[in-house]
Parts: sequence; structure tokens; C-alpha cells
Amino acid sequence: MIIWILFITLILIILALDLGVFNKTPRIISTKEASKWTLIWFTLSMLFSGVIYWLYSTSFVQNPNHLKPAVASMKFITGYLIELSLSVDNIFVIAIIFASFKIPQKYQHRILFWGILGAILFRGLMIFFGVMLINKFAWTTYVFGVFLLFTAIKMLFSNAEDDFEPKESFVYKTIGKIIPITAERDKEKFFIPTKKGKAATPLFVALIVIEVMDVLFAVDSVPAILAITSDPFLVFSSNIFAILGLRSIYFFLANMLEKFHYLEYSLIAILSFVGLKMLLHDYIEIPEWASLTFIAFSLLIGIIVSLKMGKEEKIENNI
Repeated sequence: MIIWILFITLILIILALDLGVFNKTPRIISTKEASKWTLIWFTLSMLFSGVIYWLYSTSFVQNPNHLKPAVASMKFITGYLIELSLSVDNIFVIAIIFASFKIPQKYQHRILFWGILGAILFRGLMIFFGVMLINKFAWTTYVFGVFLLFTAIKMLFSNAEDDFEPKESFVYKTIGKIIPITAERDKEKFFIPTKKGKAATPLFVALIVIEVMDVLFAVDSVPAILAITSDPFLVFSSNIFAILGLRSIYFFLANMLEKFHYLEYSLIAILSFVGLKMLLHDYIEIPEWASLTFIAFSLLIGIIVSLKMGKEEKIENNI
């Protein structure tokens, strides 16, 4: 319990420094700055895998599955990479939401910051109930496995992100029934006074829509990490580190999302892999290093193919 309290306190301190010190004044996050923070968050995550190794070699953290320190560390990294890779689709949707509500770039970081606070709460609850279900009802592992395979097949034959219209969504219409929505903005404020009373600005509406979409994406990503481990601290910490780095990755990729179009197939391969791993866990035991290698290799191939095909398409267009 002490480790949980210390970890959550650390995350809250990081977020407080983020909004209160590093990004106190709304501003546009440049690609150069975003790339720097992306590298910083990735480095911190890898360093934390060392902390995981140390924690699981001591008695400071509960270890119900009696994981060896090296295995626990690899499971953390694998879970982190899964969550990070599945966040790519989330980035596409966030870009659509910001464009739909015409959110200025300098206010986008503030929205993503508050979105992370909500994501930590909702994902914590989903992880808690997910781990509880797997530990109490072993058959739910097969349910999660089938669900992940279904998601992979659905991604292969559809382009749901291209059809998503935030202003036509159930969330937007529901918000409008609860509180008046105005198209006006007053800097970074979420609510402003109008003739009809206090109304929600596009910033607040975008925040709520992003929050709900994150919960929907978590329905895929949380079971995927649970396929790697049912240890609650490993699942939660890997999930949170990936979420914390999502903002910098968004600003890094925001202007070149189309360049990584083929990364979608990497995500399909990863979801299929973890889905099959869940379904066949009673018959085939896949070593942790093999899972980590497959996921890292899938991401690398997706990035290389995306960049190569994008370069060839650019050359063809110039001819």
C-alpha cells in the first residue's frame, strides 16, 4: 500500500510541476520541444523499469504471482509498449476532436493535462476490476482474448477514426442537454458567463469528449496489458507512464500523423498476438522476452514501412 501511495503522489507532483511550472502560461508546443519531452518520458519509463526490478527484489511491493525481478521489469516494459502503441489511434481521434472544435494549439496542452487526471482515475478503476475478474473468474481471460481478436479484425476492415464526428457524437449531445454550450472562447477558460447563464466553452466540450474516448480506448488497451500480467501495480504503472508521455507524443506527431499510416497494421498484429496469447495460455507458455521482442519488432516494422512508403509516395507525387 505504501508503494501505491508513493507512486500516485509522485505522479501528482509531476503533473503539478507540469501545469504550475513548465506550462504555466498557455503556449504552442513546438515539434522540437515535443520530441525532447517524448525522449524524456521514454527514458524515465525505462529507468522506472529498473525501479521495478529493485522493488520486486525486495518486500516493498506485494508480489502475488511471485515474479522474479527481471521478469517483472520485462512485463512492465512490455505493458508500457503495448499501451504506447495502442495510443496511436487515440492520437488520431484527439487531432480530429481539436480540429472539430477549433481549439487553438496553445490551449491544447491544458486540455490534455486535465484529460490525464481523469484517465488516471478511470483506468485505475478499470484495472482494479479487470484484475479482480481475472483472479476470481479464470474464464474471463478467454473473454478478453476473444474481444482483442475481434478488435483487431474490426481495425483491419474499418477506418472508424475517419468517420468520427465529435459534434454528432452522443457525448456532445448529452453535454448540451446538461449545460448550455457556446462557440465563444475566453482564453483557456472552460466556462464563461453568457446571457443565458454560465455556458461550456469548446475547450470544456473537447475535454469531455476526449475523456470519454479515452475510456473507450482503455477497453482495448487494459485487457491487452492484462494478457501480459495480472499484477495490479505493473499494469497500473505501465499504463500511467504511457499516458503521461501521450501528450508530448501527440504534439510530436500532430503535424505528421499521415506519415505513420502503416503503423495501424502493427497495432493489429499486437492485438492479435496478445489475444491469441490469452486464448492459448493453458497450452502454450510464451517467454516474456519473446512477447517483448514481438511487440517491439512489430512497432519498428510499422514505423520503417510507414516512412519508406511515405517517401516513395512523395517522390511519385513530385514526378
